[in-house]
Amino acid sequence: MAGASAVLSDDSLLSRLDRGLEHLERGFAFVSGLGAFALMVLAVVSVVGRNFFNMPLRGYVDWIEMAMPLIAILGISYVQRQGGHIRMDILVGQLKGRPLWLAEMITTLAILLLMVALVWGSWAHFDRSFDLTKPMWSRDSTIDLGLPLWPAKLIVPVAFSVMCLRLVLQFWGYLRAFILGLDNPVAVPLVQSVAEQAAAEAEHIQGHDA
Repeated sequence: MAGASAVLSDDSLLSRLDRGLEHLERGFAFVSGLGAFALMVLAVVSVVGRNFFNMPLRGYVDWIEMAMPLIAILGISYVQRQGGHIRMDILVGQLKGRPLWLAEMITTLAILLLMVALVWGSWAHFDRSFDLTKPMWSRDSTIDLGLPLWPAKLIVPVAFSVMCLRLVLQFWGYLRAFILGLDNPVAVPLVQSVAEQAAAEAEHIQGHDA
């Protein structure tokens, strides 16, 4: 299962790369949130138009189709950095020290290999749609409004490529922790106890009050 986590930082090259990539990930997550908000606005406009003016928003399904990769995929690397994806901690949660870092290395490498395959496949899917010789550079489009689909398809390999970079940094972090026998490595999500979660939330709230 997913749990609250913390990512430590220091002056090492790994940590600097981690923080640099985080800026990009936060930007992607922000754009993803804007997409979700825009979709809610479109839903309100469509419902109001249908119920009060008998004029629902034309092409609403087309806009949903275009926005889904933006909402569902663009922020996955940010969630990976925070340790927010679904995990099975029944076994791994019982490990400590080098056995834990070895298990994390193996699972991170497995995910990285999968993501590389998904980058290749999703880029091929985008490439089949994109064509500079076609109207709006697209071989396919949405049914109602005729919106080109290649921008939505391009989001997927871009987001997955950033995810691959994140996984490389995390694998590096776990490998470093395994070799050096570190208790609290940088650039990887460390699962917090309930008390640590409560303290972090209290500090966060106090920071906003100040």
